[in-house]
Amino acid sequence: MLTKKQIDEIREHLEKAQNPLFFYDNDNDGLTSFLLLRRFIGRGKGVAIKSYPSLNESYYRKIEELKPDYIFILDKPVVSSEFLKKAKADNLPVVWIDHHQVKIKKSDLKGINYYNPLLNKDKKSEPVSYLSYKITNKKEDIWIAIIGCISDYFMPEFYPEFSEKYPELAKKNPTSPFDVLYKSEIGKIARMLDFSIKDKTTNVVNMQRFMIQAKSPYDILEENSKTKQIHKRYKEINTKYQALLKKARTNQYNQLVYFRYGGDMSLSYNLANQLSYEFPDKFIIVVYAQDDLAKISSRGKNIRDITLKAIKDIPDATGGGHRDATGAKIPIAYLPKFKEKIDELIKKQ
Repeated sequence: MLTKKQIDEIREHLEKAQNPLFFYDNDNDGLTSFLLLRRFIGRGKGVAIKSYPSLNESYYRKIEELKPDYIFILDKPVVSSEFLKKAKADNLPVVWIDHHQVKIKKSDLKGINYYNPLLNKDKKSEPVSYLSYKITNKKEDIWIAIIGCISDYFMPEFYPEFSEKYPELAKKNPTSPFDVLYKSEIGKIARMLDFSIKDKTTNVVNMQRFMIQAKSPYDILEENSKTKQIHKRYKEINTKYQALLKKARTNQYNQLVYFRYGGDMSLSYNLANQLSYEFPDKFIIVVYAQDDLAKISSRGKNIRDITLKAIKDIPDATGGGHRDATGAKIPIAYLPKFKEKIDELIKKQ
């Protein structure tokens, strides 16, 4: 958890910012973190970051276009040195809030306001949506915080408070965060938003505007002119998603579920999350193959260490994340070698 001093510092940065630009990771933890902070101060624009694993220099054009006086980076484990250098050169304050275990160059962090609970004494890694809710402390936004937390496999201590306020949306006595995500109405809303982020930029911007003004979770469940695109996108992607999930369930053997697919859209982390919920005793490897690149989402006990060992000798491979949930990228030509190494390492567990 962030310290009281850190929370106060972030609040102070938010209050100083008159025209902030929020860069957030392209998932529900990132989206809800932006929404919580944006609704708190009532100003600023948001940009979903689709590059992996870093917020790279190409996104600096948004700064040149929108001319913010503050930059906030949410739930992004890596930011390119070039991006940070440009911000420093333009004398733009940067507030970077993350919760991933990564090594960052000291030179990159010089002059940057970097906050990560893993650097504090308790070494916890609560989602950025949880941290953002603690920063804003707006009880009316508890439902937004719940969406971010359960999507990032975290059960916050305020879930009972949410459940009491919205009993018909909550899962009674859930066994895990994903039990809420896949077995409740607030979980359905979370999945709707997650699929909505995977849309054209114009539609994502419209969704953000709607969510900034939304009074309650029921606003999203009601299909009308304002939510039409959110519902349409959810139905479109969910049809593809359910077909992939059905295939993935058949690709299990021994301790492993290994599923490779292609197509025009990556749904790897969604598939990996649900498969880890359905097969809690197995390791999950989901591979999205596109052109010459394989994007990998992995789940399982200590899977980060296993994944990093498996890609260690693969040229141009990158990877990282949480202990039990991680991602990686490798050249597709090395996929057989990766799978062989994963099999070998899992057998040793």
